[in-house]
Amino acid sequence: MKKDIDWTSLGFGYIKTDYRYVSNFVNGNWDEGKITETENITLNESACVLQYAQTGFEGLKAYETANGRIVCFRPDLNAQRMVESAKRLEMPPFPEDRFIDAVKTVVKKNIEYVPPYGSGATLYIRPFMFGSNPVMGVKPANEYQFRIFTSPVGPYFKGGAKPITLRIPDFDRAAPRGTGHVKAGLNYAMSLHAIVDAHKQGYNENMYLDSGTRTKIEETGGANIIFVSKDNKVITPKSNSILPSITRRSLMYVAENYLGLKTEQREIYKEELEDMKECALCGTAAVLSPVGKVVDHDKEIKFPSGMEKPGEITQKLYDTLTGIQMGKIEAPEGWIVEIA
Repeated sequence: MKKDIDWTSLGFGYIKTDYRYVSNFVNGNWDEGKITETENITLNESACVLQYAQTGFEGLKAYETANGRIVCFRPDLNAQRMVESAKRLEMPPFPEDRFIDAVKTVVKKNIEYVPPYGSGATLYIRPFMFGSNPVMGVKPANEYQFRIFTSPVGPYFKGGAKPITLRIPDFDRAAPRGTGHVKAGLNYAMSLHAIVDAHKQGYNENMYLDSGTRTKIEETGGANIIFVSKDNKVITPKSNSILPSITRRSLMYVAENYLGLKTEQREIYKEELEDMKECALCGTAAVLSPVGKVVDHDKEIKFPSGMEKPGEITQKLYDTLTGIQMGKIEAPEGWIVEIA
Protein backbone atom coordinates (compact mmCIF):
# COMPACT_ATOMS: atom_id res chain seq x y z
CA MET A 1 0.00 0.00 0.00
CA LYS A 2 1.32 3.44 -0.94
CA LYS A 3 1.94 6.18 1.60
CA ASP A 4 -0.59 9.01 1.72
CA ILE A 5 1.43 11.55 -0.27
CA ASP A 6 0.37 14.02 -2.96
CA TRP A 7 2.71 12.47 -5.51
CA THR A 8 1.96 14.91 -8.32
CA SER A 9 2.94 17.94 -6.19
CA LEU A 10 6.38 16.71 -5.13
CA GLY A 11 9.42 18.85 -5.79
CA PHE A 12 13.03 17.69 -5.72
CA GLY A 13 13.59 17.72 -1.97
CA TYR A 14 14.26 15.48 1.01
CA ILE A 15 11.36 13.56 2.52
CA LYS A 16 12.27 11.16 5.29
CA THR A 17 11.43 7.53 4.58
CA ASP A 18 11.36 4.73 7.15
CA TYR A 19 14.60 2.85 6.53
CA ARG A 20 18.17 3.36 5.39
CA TYR A 21 21.27 1.17 4.99
CA VAL A 22 24.58 1.62 6.83
CA SER A 23 27.93 -0.17 6.75
CA ASN A 24 31.15 0.83 8.54
CA PHE A 25 34.76 0.33 7.48
CA VAL A 26 36.89 -0.37 10.57
CA ASN A 27 40.23 -2.16 10.97
CA GLY A 28 40.63 -2.54 7.23
CA ASN A 29 37.27 -4.17 6.44
CA TRP A 30 33.65 -3.32 5.71
CA ASP A 31 31.25 -4.83 8.24
CA GLU A 32 28.24 -6.84 7.09
CA GLY A 33 25.98 -3.76 7.03
CA LYS A 34 22.45 -3.36 8.34
CA ILE A 35 19.13 -1.61 7.86
CA THR A 36 18.39 1.13 10.39
CA GLU A 37 15.54 3.54 11.09
CA THR A 38 17.89 6.24 12.38
CA GLU A 39 18.43 9.08 9.92
CA ASN A 40 20.83 11.07 12.09
CA ILE A 41 24.61 10.55 12.14
CA THR A 42 26.83 11.24 15.17
CA LEU A 43 30.40 12.26 14.33
CA ASN A 44 33.44 13.57 16.14
CA GLU A 45 33.99 17.28 15.55
CA SER A 46 37.31 16.45 13.85
CA ALA A 47 35.88 13.76 11.53
CA CYS A 48 37.71 13.78 8.20
CA VAL A 49 34.54 14.52 6.25
CA LEU A 50 33.95 17.68 8.31
CA GLN A 51 37.53 18.94 8.13
CA TYR A 52 38.70 17.91 4.67
CA ALA A 53 35.51 17.03 2.72
CA GLN A 54 36.46 13.38 2.16
CA THR A 55 33.14 12.24 0.79
CA GLY A 56 31.57 10.96 -2.42
CA PHE A 57 28.04 10.06 -3.42
CA GLU A 58 25.78 8.60 -6.08
CA GLY A 59 22.23 9.16 -7.26
CA LEU A 60 19.78 6.74 -8.88
CA LYS A 61 16.05 6.11 -8.90
CA ALA A 62 13.45 3.40 -8.39
CA TYR A 63 10.28 3.45 -10.51
CA GLU A 64 6.95 1.74 -10.74
CA THR A 65 6.59 0.52 -14.32
CA ALA A 66 3.50 0.28 -16.50
CA ASN A 67 2.91 -3.32 -15.40
CA GLY A 68 3.34 -2.60 -11.68
CA ARG A 69 6.95 -3.77 -11.20
CA ILE A 70 9.35 -1.81 -9.03
CA VAL A 71 12.69 -1.43 -10.84
CA CYS A 72 16.01 0.42 -10.81
CA PHE A 73 17.84 1.74 -13.85
CA ARG A 74 21.41 0.54 -14.44
CA PRO A 75 22.55 0.43 -10.77
CA ASP A 76 25.69 -1.46 -11.82
CA LEU A 77 27.02 1.72 -13.41
CA ASN A 78 26.40 3.67 -10.21
CA ALA A 79 28.29 0.99 -8.30
CA GLN A 80 31.20 1.20 -10.74
CA ARG A 81 31.30 4.99 -10.64
CA MET A 82 31.29 5.05 -6.85
CA VAL A 83 34.28 2.71 -6.85
CA GLU A 84 36.13 5.18 -9.09
CA SER A 85 35.15 8.10 -6.86
CA ALA A 86 36.37 6.23 -3.78
CA LYS A 87 39.73 5.45 -5.38
CA ARG A 88 40.28 9.08 -6.38
CA LEU A 89 39.40 10.28 -2.86
CA GLU A 90 41.56 7.61 -1.15
CA MET A 91 38.55 5.85 0.34
CA PRO A 92 38.10 2.06 0.44
CA PRO A 93 35.73 1.10 -2.42
CA PHE A 94 32.44 -0.43 -1.36
CA PRO A 95 32.07 -3.75 -3.26
CA GLU A 96 29.89 -3.40 -6.36
CA ASP A 97 27.79 -6.50 -5.67
CA ARG A 98 27.09 -5.33 -2.12
CA PHE A 99 26.19 -1.87 -3.44
CA ILE A 100 23.50 -3.33 -5.71
CA ASP A 101 22.19 -5.66 -2.97
CA ALA A 102 22.01 -2.73 -0.54
CA VAL A 103 20.08 -0.63 -3.07
CA LYS A 104 17.58 -3.45 -3.58
CA THR A 105 17.19 -3.97 0.16
CA VAL A 106 16.59 -0.28 0.92
CA VAL A 107 14.01 0.07 -1.86
CA LYS A 108 12.17 -3.07 -0.72
CA LYS A 109 12.05 -1.75 2.85
CA ASN A 110 10.68 1.60 1.63
CA ILE A 111 8.41 0.13 -1.04
CA GLU A 112 5.43 2.19 0.15
CA TYR A 113 7.31 5.36 -0.79
CA VAL A 114 7.80 4.38 -4.46
CA PRO A 115 5.47 6.78 -6.31
CA PRO A 116 2.74 5.23 -8.47
CA TYR A 117 3.18 4.81 -12.20
CA GLY A 118 2.05 7.87 -14.13
CA SER A 119 2.51 10.34 -11.26
CA GLY A 120 5.69 11.84 -12.69
CA ALA A 121 7.46 11.17 -9.39
CA THR A 122 10.13 8.60 -8.52
CA LEU A 123 11.98 7.27 -5.48
CA TYR A 124 15.40 8.91 -5.43
CA ILE A 125 18.19 6.76 -3.96
CA ARG A 126 21.27 8.42 -2.47
CA PRO A 127 24.27 6.20 -1.65
CA PHE A 128 27.16 8.08 -0.04
CA MET A 129 30.41 7.45 1.79
CA PHE A 130 32.58 9.57 4.06
CA GLY A 131 35.66 9.55 6.28
CA SER A 132 34.27 9.19 9.80
CA ASN A 133 37.14 9.13 12.30
CA PRO A 134 38.94 12.20 13.77
CA VAL A 135 41.79 13.55 11.64
CA MET A 136 43.97 16.61 12.31
CA GLY A 137 46.75 16.44 9.73
CA VAL A 138 45.76 16.54 6.08
CA LYS A 139 45.49 12.84 5.32
CA PRO A 140 42.82 10.24 4.51
CA ALA A 141 40.67 8.83 7.28
CA ASN A 142 41.11 5.19 8.32
CA GLU A 143 37.45 4.63 9.19
CA TYR A 144 34.51 5.18 6.84
CA GLN A 145 30.75 4.91 6.70
CA PHE A 146 28.70 3.94 3.65
CA ARG A 147 25.00 4.77 3.75
CA ILE A 148 21.96 4.77 1.48
CA PHE A 149 18.80 6.75 2.06
CA THR A 150 15.77 7.30 -0.17
CA SER A 151 13.28 10.08 -0.79
CA PRO A 152 10.28 10.38 -3.13
CA VAL A 153 10.87 13.28 -5.52
CA GLY A 154 9.25 15.18 -8.34
CA PRO A 155 10.94 17.09 -11.21
CA TYR A 156 14.39 18.59 -10.56
CA PHE A 157 13.50 21.84 -12.32
CA LYS A 158 10.18 23.49 -11.53
CA GLY A 159 7.95 23.72 -14.57
CA GLY A 160 8.91 20.27 -15.85
CA ALA A 161 9.79 20.26 -19.55
CA LYS A 162 9.68 24.03 -20.09
CA PRO A 163 13.03 25.16 -21.53
CA ILE A 164 15.45 26.79 -19.10
CA THR A 165 18.07 29.52 -19.44
CA LEU A 166 21.78 28.98 -18.78
CA ARG A 167 24.55 31.50 -18.38
CA ILE A 168 28.27 31.15 -18.99
CA PRO A 169 29.78 32.31 -15.69
CA ASP A 170 33.18 33.68 -14.76
CA PHE A 171 33.57 30.78 -12.34
CA ASP A 172 35.23 27.43 -13.11
CA ARG A 173 33.74 24.07 -12.16
CA ALA A 174 36.77 21.75 -12.17
CA ALA A 175 40.50 21.76 -12.82
CA PRO A 176 41.81 19.79 -15.84
CA ARG A 177 43.51 17.16 -13.66
CA GLY A 178 41.31 17.57 -10.60
CA THR A 179 38.20 15.71 -9.45
CA GLY A 180 35.61 16.80 -12.01
CA HIS A 181 35.38 13.25 -13.38
CA VAL A 182 34.28 11.72 -10.05
CA LYS A 183 31.21 12.36 -7.92
CA ALA A 184 32.94 14.09 -5.03
CA GLY A 185 31.03 16.27 -2.59
CA LEU A 186 33.71 18.96 -2.87
CA ASN A 187 32.82 19.52 -6.55
CA TYR A 188 29.32 20.53 -5.55
CA ALA A 189 30.41 22.64 -2.58
CA MET A 190 32.51 24.86 -4.83
CA SER A 191 29.60 25.27 -7.26
CA LEU A 192 27.14 26.57 -4.65
CA HIS A 193 28.20 30.21 -4.84
CA ALA A 194 28.02 30.13 -8.63
CA ILE A 195 24.51 28.65 -8.71
CA VAL A 196 23.19 31.04 -6.05
CA ASP A 197 24.65 33.94 -8.03
CA ALA A 198 23.08 32.58 -11.24
CA HIS A 199 19.67 32.37 -9.61
CA LYS A 200 20.00 35.92 -8.33
CA GLN A 201 20.68 37.04 -11.90
CA GLY A 202 17.61 35.18 -13.19
CA TYR A 203 19.28 32.12 -14.72
CA ASN A 204 18.42 28.49 -14.03
CA GLU A 205 21.96 27.09 -14.17
CA ASN A 206 25.56 27.72 -15.20
CA MET A 207 27.14 26.36 -18.38
CA TYR A 208 30.77 25.88 -17.40
CA LEU A 209 33.71 26.17 -19.76
CA ASP A 210 36.95 24.23 -19.45
CA SER A 211 39.13 25.98 -16.89
CA GLY A 212 42.31 25.46 -18.91
CA THR A 213 41.41 27.59 -21.94
CA ARG A 214 37.83 28.74 -21.17
CA THR A 215 36.93 28.07 -24.81
CA LYS A 216 35.18 24.68 -24.64
CA ILE A 217 31.80 23.62 -23.22
CA GLU A 218 31.95 21.17 -20.29
CA GLU A 219 28.83 20.69 -18.15
CA THR A 220 26.60 22.45 -15.62
CA GLY A 221 26.85 22.33 -11.84
CA GLY A 222 24.64 19.25 -11.61
CA ALA A 223 24.21 17.70 -15.05
CA ASN A 224 25.89 16.82 -18.35
CA ILE A 225 24.89 18.65 -21.54
CA ILE A 226 23.81 17.28 -24.91
CA PHE A 227 23.33 19.16 -28.16
CA VAL A 228 21.52 18.43 -31.39
CA SER A 229 23.16 19.87 -34.50
CA LYS A 230 21.25 21.25 -37.45
CA ASP A 231 21.78 17.97 -39.29
CA ASN A 232 20.22 16.05 -36.35
CA LYS A 233 23.45 14.65 -34.93
CA VAL A 234 23.40 14.19 -31.13
CA ILE A 235 26.65 15.60 -29.73
CA THR A 236 28.01 15.69 -26.19
CA PRO A 237 31.16 17.39 -24.87
CA LYS A 238 34.34 15.37 -24.32
CA SER A 239 36.64 16.26 -21.43
CA ASN A 240 38.61 14.53 -18.69
CA SER A 241 36.97 16.79 -16.10
CA ILE A 242 33.34 15.96 -16.94
CA LEU A 243 31.42 13.52 -14.75
CA PRO A 244 30.56 10.41 -16.83
CA SER A 245 26.78 10.68 -16.54
CA ILE A 246 24.90 7.38 -16.70
CA THR A 247 21.89 9.16 -18.16
CA ARG A 248 24.02 10.79 -20.85
CA ARG A 249 25.62 7.49 -21.83
CA SER A 250 22.17 5.89 -21.98
CA LEU A 251 20.76 8.71 -24.10
CA MET A 252 23.59 8.43 -26.61
CA TYR A 253 22.89 4.71 -26.91
CA VAL A 254 19.17 5.41 -27.35
CA ALA A 255 19.86 8.05 -30.00
CA GLU A 256 21.93 5.67 -32.08
CA ASN A 257 20.23 2.32 -31.52
CA TYR A 258 16.56 3.28 -31.03
CA LEU A 259 16.22 6.50 -33.03
CA GLY A 260 18.80 5.80 -35.74
CA LEU A 261 20.61 9.09 -35.20
CA LYS A 262 24.32 9.75 -35.57
CA THR A 263 26.10 10.51 -32.30
CA GLU A 264 29.42 12.07 -31.43
CA GLN A 265 31.38 12.81 -28.27
CA ARG A 266 33.98 15.50 -28.91
CA GLU A 267 35.31 18.83 -27.77
CA ILE A 268 32.68 21.51 -28.38
CA TYR A 269 33.86 25.11 -28.63
CA LYS A 270 31.80 27.97 -27.26
CA GLU A 271 31.50 29.49 -30.73
CA GLU A 272 29.64 26.37 -31.89
CA LEU A 273 26.62 27.14 -29.70
CA GLU A 274 25.15 29.19 -32.55
CA ASP A 275 25.37 26.15 -34.84
CA MET A 276 23.23 23.93 -32.58
CA LYS A 277 19.47 23.68 -32.93
CA GLU A 278 18.71 21.98 -29.59
CA CYS A 279 20.33 21.77 -26.17
CA ALA A 280 19.39 19.93 -22.99
CA LEU A 281 20.76 19.00 -19.58
CA CYS A 282 20.80 15.33 -18.68
CA GLY A 283 21.25 13.45 -15.42
CA THR A 284 19.53 11.14 -12.97
CA ALA A 285 17.74 13.97 -11.21
CA ALA A 286 16.63 15.91 -14.27
CA VAL A 287 16.55 13.09 -16.89
CA LEU A 288 16.39 15.67 -19.71
CA SER A 289 15.76 19.38 -19.21
CA PRO A 290 15.55 21.39 -22.45
CA VAL A 291 17.58 24.59 -22.73
CA GLY A 292 16.07 27.50 -24.64
CA LYS A 293 18.96 29.93 -24.52
CA VAL A 294 22.45 30.57 -23.20
CA VAL A 295 23.64 33.99 -22.07
CA ASP A 296 27.37 34.65 -22.45
CA HIS A 297 27.80 37.98 -20.66
CA ASP A 298 26.37 40.54 -23.12
CA LYS A 299 25.62 37.96 -25.81
CA GLU A 300 22.41 35.88 -25.96
CA ILE A 301 22.34 32.63 -27.92
CA LYS A 302 18.81 31.37 -28.60
CA PHE A 303 18.36 27.82 -29.85
CA PRO A 304 15.91 27.34 -32.76
CA SER A 305 13.88 24.92 -30.59
CA GLY A 306 12.69 27.97 -28.63
CA MET A 307 11.59 28.73 -25.07
CA GLU A 308 8.14 27.12 -25.10
CA LYS A 309 8.76 23.39 -25.45
CA PRO A 310 11.55 20.83 -25.95
CA GLY A 311 13.03 20.41 -29.40
CA GLU A 312 11.84 17.50 -31.53
CA ILE A 313 14.91 15.30 -30.99
CA THR A 314 15.13 16.16 -27.28
CA GLN A 315 11.50 15.11 -26.86
CA LYS A 316 12.07 11.83 -28.71
CA LEU A 317 15.11 11.08 -26.55
CA TYR A 318 13.16 11.81 -23.39
CA ASP A 319 10.14 9.77 -24.45
CA THR A 320 12.28 6.80 -25.44
CA LEU A 321 14.49 6.73 -22.35
CA THR A 322 11.61 7.20 -19.92
CA GLY A 323 9.63 4.63 -21.91
CA ILE A 324 12.46 2.15 -21.32
CA GLN A 325 12.65 3.04 -17.64
CA MET A 326 8.90 2.73 -17.17
CA GLY A 327 8.59 -0.59 -18.98
CA LYS A 328 6.69 0.69 -22.03
CA ILE A 329 9.64 0.10 -24.39
CA GLU A 330 11.85 -2.98 -24.36
CA ALA A 331 15.14 -2.25 -22.61
CA PRO A 332 18.64 -3.33 -23.62
CA GLU A 333 19.82 -6.34 -21.65
CA GLY A 334 20.84 -5.50 -18.10
CA TRP A 335 19.48 -1.95 -18.02
CA ILE A 336 16.45 -2.69 -15.84
CA VAL A 337 16.92 -4.41 -12.48
CA GLU A 338 13.71 -5.70 -10.95
CA ILE A 339 13.30 -5.19 -7.20
CA ALA A 340 9.68 -6.15 -6.53
